[in-house]
Amino acid sequence: MVKADGYGHGAGDVAGVALGEGALALCVATVAEALELRREFAGVRILVLGPSTERDVAVAREAELDLTVFEEPIPEGVRVHLKLDTGMGRWGFSELPGPAVNVVGLMSHLATADSDAAFARAQLERFEAATAAYGHVIRHIANSAATLRIPESHLDAARCGVALYGMSPFGEPPAVDGLEPALRWESYVAQVRQLAPGESTGYGRVFVAQEATWIGIVPVGYADGFRRDLTGARVVVDGRPRRVVGTVSMDAFAIELDRRLSVGTPVTLIGHGVLIEDHARVADTLNYELATGIDSSPTRARRVVIDA
Repeated sequence: MVKADGYGHGAGDVAGVALGEGALALCVATVAEALELRREFAGVRILVLGPSTERDVAVAREAELDLTVFEEPIPEGVRVHLKLDTGMGRWGFSELPGPAVNVVGLMSHLATADSDAAFARAQLERFEAATAAYGHVIRHIANSAATLRIPESHLDAARCGVALYGMSPFGEPPAVDGLEPALRWESYVAQVRQLAPGESTGYGRVFVAQEATWIGIVPVGYADGFRRDLTGARVVVDGRPRRVVGTVSMDAFAIELDRRLSVGTPVTLIGHGVLIEDHARVADTLNYELATGIDSSPTRARRVVIDA
């Protein structure tokens, strides 16, 4: 699964590594995402998981993509995976139609593999019953959570997503499931200053120093994906955990220091002891959302590193 620019990690980089390690197909959300990968990976099977317009179908046919179809009519001249809704209540047929000659896969989507294994297994049972007669096509239903903890869901293929990047689909420390995070997000201290008692930093005076306090200003903000609700999160500065204080602004945030540091001191926002799952708890969201929100485009200073 390399949709959303490889969950914020860089779709092309991740695809190359995954294919080199034996992955047999890539999955994306849109035809546009698939075309970006097709330019680099000729001949590789690429499955588009989201809906497709008539124009998308024509483009997919020319680019030799696989499309997910969840309502009739089934397009011709392109490889198709029919999606059955077994409990997600989103994309999917209520009942599978008879597969046409160009149907190469049958699939469904688990709603609760990360939170309610019993319901996930009920979905799996329904899917297996509905697809039992179609032994000539690939069947796939497992997401990351099911890949890790519901082995019977693997069937012919597994769509491993967030776990591929070493992030936990359960919001737990990745090591619980033997995962190692691949993402490292780094910046540096761009300014160091001391606040006197009563002085503040950032918009709204959210942080007011109670005593003389050293702070460092990091040139990353919510425009880069370091969200406003990460105030209070911990980052690593010069090898030590330090707290984000004040309001995170568009292009900068402040950290509370225990001493005066030099401008240029490294700051690790994610990785090497800073778990994205911990940030997610502070922001009351998912690690998925934080990772996909990171902007590592050339128009911003590139500060995102993928550990090989």
